[in-house]
Formats: sequence, structure tokens, C-alpha cells
Amino acid sequence: MFRDAWLVTKKDLLIELRSRILINQIAPYTLLILVLFGFALDADTETLRDTGPGLFWVSTLLVAILAIQRSVDVETSDSAIDRLMLSGISPTSIYVGKTIGLYLQLIVLEALLFTVMVVLFDMSVVDYPLVIVSAVVTTLAISSSGTLYGVIASGLGVRETLLPVLFLPVLAPAVIGATRAFGDAFGRVNADGWAWLGLLSVIAIVYTLVGMLTYGNIIEDT
Repeated sequence: MFRDAWLVTKKDLLIELRSRILINQIAPYTLLILVLFGFALDADTETLRDTGPGLFWVSTLLVAILAIQRSVDVETSDSAIDRLMLSGISPTSIYVGKTIGLYLQLIVLEALLFTVMVVLFDMSVVDYPLVIVSAVVTTLAISSSGTLYGVIASGLGVRETLLPVLFLPVLAPAVIGATRAFGDAFGRVNADGWAWLGLLSVIAIVYTLVGMLTYGNIIEDT
């Protein structure tokens, strides 16, 4: 399963490297979001520091929607998903492979977003392990649910407008937990970030298992 999943992941990553959509379109959009947030808050450094964790994950979700739509487009154009199913690769391997591909893309974008946020907002991190682990776990929740809901929205034929409606409410618990964990890691809120990380881990595991169990049926229905 993992060998086939890696083939799907490698396919998606090669397509992105050759198209350069991630670098030329999505990455600049990521930076623009933070700049706009800075202007919206009147460049108040203290306010930006307090709201930085929330702004980071809201920006990540907006960027994730673009990346998910791009991931779905790769398979829906010219009925590529039908050929992929006929290749003998199991639906579970396809799901895992596309989740990993989306995960790696989001991690790169988050690293860029985090660096710009720290520099632009002049923020200091007091717990780097908490930042890293919470980002890793939350990104898994976003990628696993995004891969599944991207296909659901695609099957309904109105992906561009329906995906955010379906996707954002599902991710609300993960975003809340990630914001609280980041707030603790930056020393901006009085919260137990590691406890919130436990909740994030449960959410990520549940979303991944649900996706692995249902992805094949959804693909066949669509």
C-alpha cells in the first residue's frame, strides 16, 4: 500500500514542480494574506503579536483550500482518476498518496508563512517543540480531511464554492486547538498547549481513518 501511495505522491509532486503553480501563484498569495492582515490591524505590533497564531492558521486554511482544489484538478482533468483506478492501485493507496502530497506542499507553505509572520510581526517563540509538533499534527488533519472533502465537492460539480462550505466547519475544532497551542508556544495566551495538542492528535487520527475507509466508496459514487 505504501509503495503505491508513494507513487501517487511522487506523481502529484512532479506535476506541481513542473507547473510551478505552488511557487508562482499560491506562495505569493500566502505572503499577501499576512501583509493585508497587517494593514487591516493598522500595523499595531502588539495586536499583531496577540492575534498572530490565529492569523497564521486562518491564512493556512485559505491557502489549503487553493492547494486542495489544485490537487483535485489534477485527478479530474481528462478523467485522470478513472485511469488511476484502472491501474490496479487501491483507493486507500490513492487517498494516502494524495494526502501525503498535499501535506508536503502545505508544510512548505506553512514554513514560509511562519518565517514571514515571525519577522513581520516581530514575534518570539518560547516553545519551539510545541510549535513544530502542533504544526505537523494540524497539517495532517487539514490534509487528510481536505483530500476527502475535495473529492466530495468535486462530485457535486460546484467545487469552487462548495468546498469551503464543507471544509471549514469540519476543520474548526482543529483550528481552535492549533491556535491555542500556538498561542501558548508564543507565550501570548495562558493555556496548556500540550493538552490542546492531544486533542489535535485525536482529530488528525480520526480524520485520517475516516478518509481511508470512505475514500474508495466516494470515488466510485462520483
